Amino acid sequence: MQKFFSNKKLIVLMIALLLSVGLMFTSMAVRNNRSAPPLVQQIGNDIVGIGGRIVSGPANFVKGGLDDVNDLLNAYQENKQLKTKLTSLAQTKVRNQTLSRENQALKKQLKLNATLTDYDQISATVMMRSPSDWQNIIIINKGSGAGVTKGMPVMAGAGLAGRVVEVAKTNAKVEMLSTDNKSADRFAAQITTGSGQVVNGVITGYSVKKNQLILGQINTEENVKKGQKVITSGLGASTPKGLLIGTVASVKKDDFGLANTVYVKPAANFNDLSVVTVINRTISGE
Repeated sequence: MQKFFSNKKLIVLMIALLLSVGLMFTSMAVRNNRSAPPLVQQIGNDIVGIGGRIVSGPANFVKGGLDDVNDLLNAYQENKQLKTKLTSLAQTKVRNQTLSRENQALKKQLKLNATLTDYDQISATVMMRSPSDWQNIIIINKGSGAGVTKGMPVMAGAGLAGRVVEVAKTNAKVEMLSTDNKSADRFAAQITTGSGQVVNGVITGYSVKKNQLILGQINTEENVKKGQKVITSGLGASTPKGLLIGTVASVKKDDFGLANTVYVKPAANFNDLSVVTVINRTISGE
């Protein structure tokens, strides 16, 4: 019985819609008939307006419903993507924690307090830089009172900038990687090639014209390619391994066609130094 009444309501609704559409067309015909009396035309206009609202009402309702469904689907997809990213982030965090625990366990097993890559950081600001000595020396506002000692490397942003050469109580002098001082204490560096081969060398100079560092004394003919990272090798007394120096810009043979000379685009911007980080190597053993 309930099904019958439900079907009956649907039939009545369909009939009402058909009648409304019929009245609309009839009213439009009457309204457009110029010989019809004004009153009849007005009635035709009113019927067309009412019929239009009756027909457009369900259509707008259906359209609004479809828009809502579309918004829900979009929200579902965005929520799904966010959950995937959160899962990936959580996995990365767990992996880092696991690697940290493994690192500590290996140190304990090897009876080491630290490794070649371990260091502390001392933040400082550049308080003086002479225009006449622009590419050679900067003065920072941290000295022995803050734990700075001679020989410590200095980072600017993500890249190596130089090395501490003189220390006072409240400030220190840093010799830049770009220095033209022939007797400067140079950094030992290395490149890991695509095949996994480690290429060792020394930062021997700086090309002002190219704004690039020069990596010389390379110990192998292994193929070094543009874009490969150049880092500290950890062989220096106060310099830990893994500090970013820059990336390979080009490779050239010397005048005799024997040894490779690698030009390195520095990671630090030597022309814009305001805040630096002094690196305190912490390697030691029991």
